[in-house]
Amino acid sequence: MDFGNWIGMLPLWALFVLTSALCMSAVEGGAALAGMVLRHKHEKEPEAPLGSLVGSVLGLLAFILAFTFGMTSSRFDARRQLVLDEANAIGTTYLRADLLPEKEGLEVRRLLREYADLRLNTANRNVNEIVKSSADIHRRLWSQAKLLVREEMDSELRSLFVASLNELIDLHQSRVTIGLQYHIPGTVWLAVYVLTMLSMLAVGYQVGMSGIRRLRGTPVLAAAFSLVIVMTADIDRPAEGLLRVSQQPLADVQQMMLGSMP
Repeated sequence: MDFGNWIGMLPLWALFVLTSALCMSAVEGGAALAGMVLRHKHEKEPEAPLGSLVGSVLGLLAFILAFTFGMTSSRFDARRQLVLDEANAIGTTYLRADLLPEKEGLEVRRLLREYADLRLNTANRNVNEIVKSSADIHRRLWSQAKLLVREEMDSELRSLFVASLNELIDLHQSRVTIGLQYHIPGTVWLAVYVLTMLSMLAVGYQVGMSGIRRLRGTPVLAAAFSLVIVMTADIDRPAEGLLRVSQQPLADVQQMMLGSMP
């Protein structure tokens, strides 16, 4: 199994507990290794070079954590922009449906209200089911667009409506791709965890070499790095977790459509 998929299967609380436990175990392992070295060599490592080494490893870990967090935050911003764009596309298509012949216009507006409601009420619904239902509404909307070819209406008005409908369908695909298919690669997650364990091992080794069996601040360090990793994983999961994109633009469009009903 891909390491990224394995990370995605764990609940966030379990990921935090597991990461913290691994960090603490690595610190303890580094301290134990330092104790073995001291028993055999009866001399400590030079403090300055060892401190520089540990600082370099921690700096490298901070860099890759910042890089990984940047990947997820940029996609979070993209998902937020797509929600706004989709809301605008739904609203524009709904308004342009007023320019259609009465029969097609009424059906299009009804389908768009159903579509907005589907996109908003996602609680207790499977993501694949929502995607499938959205695609079904797209097909019905496009069937209405094809009927306009037979109607005697201004070709420019028809083109405006079809263009807005095309944009609405394209934005749905963009949201599906960025939200459900684009995630942090498993190799990046693996690198994050390997560097985290090496950093904690180095910290434990430095603590052990100083003659201290256990550093009281180590759990705080482990929890801090674990929190950053879990927060990154949270942003990488658009359908769950605490950090979610606001759907308020869609709610506003839904209110506009309900308010304009005859």
